[in-house]
Amino acid sequence: QVQLVESGGGLVQPGGSLRLSCAASGSDFRINDMGWFRQAPGKERELVATITSGSSTNYADAVKGRFTISRDNAKNTVYLQMNSLKPEDTAVYLCYADSGVNDLNPLYSWGRGTQVTVSS
Repeated sequence: QVQLVESGGGLVQPGGSLRLSCAASGSDFRINDMGWFRQAPGKERELVATITSGSSTNYADAVKGRFTISRDNAKNTVYLQMNSLKPEDTAVYLCYADSGVNDLNPLYSWGRGTQVTVSS
């Protein structure tokens, strides 16, 4: 397991943009897949975007075309660029990382989350 710290959340008006970052740290680790979930009050946790170690990406339909996930393996950091934000995007955004010893044995770590509020 590793430690994950998110940053970049805040208050933004509809149509605005935010860029979230999540940095992984630890003693001796490797990072496989990474991604972002979001949790809004009264709603189930939603998988927003994922990115594999080979930089293959996948997005939830609700954010496709507006959000972009990327990673910097040298910095052990995953990013989520959020454009054309809508009030429906308001949620706590949490990143995860798989630090398993191989792809057949995932070991997931979670960040504490960062609040994104889209409101006028």
